[in-house]
Amino acid sequence: MANITAAMVKELREMTGAGMMECKKALVEADGDMDKAVDVLRTRGLAAVAKKAGRATNEGTVMALVSEDATTGAVVELNCETDFVGMNEKFKAYAEKVAKAALAAKPADMDALKAAEIDGETVEAVVTDCIHVMGENTQLARFAVVEAGAVSSYIHMGGKIGVLVSFDVEGVDTASDEFKQYGRDVAMQVAAVAPIAANRDQVDPAVVEHEMSIYKAQAAESGKPEAIQEKMATGRLEKFYKEQCLTEQAFVKNPDQTIAQYTDEVAKKLGGSIKVVDFKRFALGE
Repeated sequence: MANITAAMVKELREMTGAGMMECKKALVEADGDMDKAVDVLRTRGLAAVAKKAGRATNEGTVMALVSEDATTGAVVELNCETDFVGMNEKFKAYAEKVAKAALAAKPADMDALKAAEIDGETVEAVVTDCIHVMGENTQLARFAVVEAGAVSSYIHMGGKIGVLVSFDVEGVDTASDEFKQYGRDVAMQVAAVAPIAANRDQVDPAVVEHEMSIYKAQAAESGKPEAIQEKMATGRLEKFYKEQCLTEQAFVKNPDQTIAQYTDEVAKKLGGSIKVVDFKRFALGE
């Protein structure tokens, strides 16, 4: 009886894309012979996985879901080989299942997500089933789970972009239609305009430094006095913040208003306070 090591199981898993336990069973049955183990998996109906494990997966769908009480959100990217499959409702249903599992389990990492269960099967088994049914190599690319006072989601272009936005709220009914519309609007803004941060405090200082060095160099070329150059550079940095920070951006539905102003308006109407905390934006294949 051959000694089946974890490395052997891992290798077979990478070759075939089959589940951990299935690979271990196949190796035991094949007495440690890798080729025979692949054949064992093939006879068990995992041949499609064995053949397709190496194919590129650049298409797929992004799925974002929010819990019933709107305090938790999950976004997942499930990749496949062709846009035809990626846009298929059956494929999207698999992605939704994975997102539901992420929402319920709140896993810490990808391995924990793959081991999470939904409707009595693991996420890993769900992905394997997707490979059989859709006939394409399928990979779970990434996921994120967020928890906050309130979370809103938005899916753009039928699954090409998925967004979660988290808010701090006080004295606001997040179940109200007004708040739901507001949350959806802000998430849609993130999808459409792709800000780099929720507010200027969250912008990486290295990015700010880099931008400022460019603006200073541009100002120096103007040949104007140093004091004016400094003002020019600072003005350009302000413009950068207004374009790149979500709360300072002009609201796409009403460009006369910033997202911060829209937020204040809704908070006032609902008799409480709302603060945009953060967002997750997954664009397919990024």
